[in-house]
Amino acid sequence: MDSANGSSGSSNSNSLNRSSGSNNSNDSSSPVITTRQLTKDYGNSRGIFDIDLEIQAGEVFGYIGTNGAGKTTTIRSLVGFLKPDSGSVMVKGLNPWVDSAQLMNHLSYIPGEINFPALSTGTAFLKAQAEFLRIKDFSRMNDLISIMQLDPSATLKRMSKGMKQKTAIVAALMAEKEILILDEPTTGLDPLMRDAFLDLIHSEKEKGRTVFMSSHIFDEMESVCDRVAMIREGRIIGIVDIRELHHGKQKTFDLCFTKEDECQRFLSSWDFAVSSFSLSQCQCTIEIPSAQINHLFAVLQDFKLASVKEQHLSLERFFMDSYQREMRPK
Repeated sequence: MDSANGSSGSSNSNSLNRSSGSNNSNDSSSPVITTRQLTKDYGNSRGIFDIDLEIQAGEVFGYIGTNGAGKTTTIRSLVGFLKPDSGSVMVKGLNPWVDSAQLMNHLSYIPGEINFPALSTGTAFLKAQAEFLRIKDFSRMNDLISIMQLDPSATLKRMSKGMKQKTAIVAALMAEKEILILDEPTTGLDPLMRDAFLDLIHSEKEKGRTVFMSSHIFDEMESVCDRVAMIREGRIIGIVDIRELHHGKQKTFDLCFTKEDECQRFLSSWDFAVSSFSLSQCQCTIEIPSAQINHLFAVLQDFKLASVKEQHLSLERFFMDSYQREMRPK
């Protein structure tokens, strides 16, 4: 949907992966979206500061942070609604502030706050959008209406937040643009419709679309994104590759033994790190390089175990750890 509205600020850093590129992208081409030290300073430490990003063709890139962290200011800079104070933005080789009209030929946008024009119904709005976009075949629009369970005959002014969001999603995706920039697109959706929307994003990725999507919900970012950046007080505190997060170089396991002496015997013979243990509960938590997993299970065959459970590092835990590190006194 090619309309607008906005809020506050963003910046630079990285963690589990580099702060550019993607393993699901077309590496031979230039990034579709690039920012270099992008800064918009509203004063009083509000805004975005030194944002460095590269998003490749076909990548789904997540942008997560609390309200006021800088997500919308970054996104409005990407679509040409804000002029940076310093630094640069390029989207498909175009400067959004200078070439906004040309850029919209390649891009669909869902704003964080949706304001519809003075039209009577959702149907009238979608038809006006289709006419503006020169869409003659309404089959994609009708498919999206069905998937999102939208009643487009509803009066625009009386639509709930969820209904407005569904209408905006249909308008954005029916255009079949190669770049999607989505500011908190699941806001107002119930869990069923949220899942339906995330399935649509998976489908858009399969078509080779490039998606830049903000949210404050970790699990939806983790389920659809190739990489995710976290922004705090206008600065990026980390960028994580979801594949590397799930298949990292280090694994953590919780082991529960049938007897205390079995646990003690294991701890006495184990060569790698032990994070914690409780002999009275016959439990321990160990950390081991991924390459040594076969060794671990070979060793465990000599012990009587009640259970073995791997601790999976979630996106939320990763960024909460990053956040806490940022909060520590320097």
